[in-house]
Amino acid sequence: MALLCSGLWRIPRPSRRLPAESLSVTAHSLIHFNDGTEDRSVRWRSESGAAPPKRVVIADDTMTADSAFRFASEGVGLLWRSDFQNARQLLQALMRRVDRPRKPKRKQEKADAAPGAAFHRHRQAQAQRAHTLSMLLIPLEGDYGIPLRRAPDVRLTCSEAWGEADGEASVVSLRELLGLIGAHEWRKKGVDVPALGAHIHPHYGVFAPIRNEYVKLVAQATLPAQTLAFDIGTGTGVLAALLAKRGVARVVATENDARALACARDNIRRLGLEAQVEVVEADLFPEGRAPLVVCNPPWIPSQPSAPVERAVYDPGSRMLRGFLAGLAAHLEPEGEGWLILSDIAEHLGLRTREELLALIDAAGLKVKSRSEARPQHPKAMDTADPLHAARAAEVTSLWRLVAR
Repeated sequence: MALLCSGLWRIPRPSRRLPAESLSVTAHSLIHFNDGTEDRSVRWRSESGAAPPKRVVIADDTMTADSAFRFASEGVGLLWRSDFQNARQLLQALMRRVDRPRKPKRKQEKADAAPGAAFHRHRQAQAQRAHTLSMLLIPLEGDYGIPLRRAPDVRLTCSEAWGEADGEASVVSLRELLGLIGAHEWRKKGVDVPALGAHIHPHYGVFAPIRNEYVKLVAQATLPAQTLAFDIGTGTGVLAALLAKRGVARVVATENDARALACARDNIRRLGLEAQVEVVEADLFPEGRAPLVVCNPPWIPSQPSAPVERAVYDPGSRMLRGFLAGLAAHLEPEGEGWLILSDIAEHLGLRTREELLALIDAAGLKVKSRSEARPQHPKAMDTADPLHAARAAEVTSLWRLVAR
């Protein structure tokens, strides 16, 4: 593939000084530049909705990692115009620099003793890290091709995430592009779910069922009935599929996210469960009542920084509160609501057990029983993780709730 080939991506070779004035960025998600003959405007892509860098320089193999890190730390975008694999190596070098340990200040250590403070500092650090690493930019042609040497063919990958190409050239963060590539591989190969005895194929932007403990809890709990079940916020459709595999005659799974709807329907089709499972678009509950209503809401009451994080972070516990508030009205007499919830928020100082129990009580519900499981994921064992204490103490529970 030609290096930044002719057409929209014909950009003059930079000098070694790489002046920041070589490109300018508008507030309308477009990058304006001069290709040597005329001014051009190129679309900016960001899944998280991040604004484009206000300053952009053209970068290639002549730029050192230290120089690139200085630019990126200042929020200056680096539009790459050399070998693609070298861009990946530069991103790794930026990661090493941004992840260098920093000794906390004494005031910071004292502040971190407050409930939730360590978590919020961790989220801030994550956000700053993501912002810095997102400054390395890759050009895309109108068909999603990458006009760089040794670049992979990502046309199918991008089409899965963004829809069919419209012929418009664009720029995307290399970090985000690698995320798309990784999601494509997961979608192609699938994620093994032992409790289901099958693979689930997550789509881009839909949280993958890589933690098996919550699925195992649903697999082991005694069903109150096998006639009908609702799965609220189905995501990939894994719990709806599991209920169907366990013999529930009809499962209605709800979602309000377009990508998750497509993902759940794809997985139900792959598993041959379309006669049992119906995936419908709804904000929380479908119409009617059921003897079993299952919900695995986001576990942490905090603001997500990207769409895929909506499966983990839920500002103000909106979904949890909505599920509990509407559950009694959607349960058949003697029916059960299964709330699958980690207590990680309690260990992070973001929600207390008393607050959770108060929400259950205020919804006219009571706890029939509770089963629990400890996580087995690697982060629970990683003592270097800033949130290790909370992760090590975490317990995931299946709360069996009934109307009072």
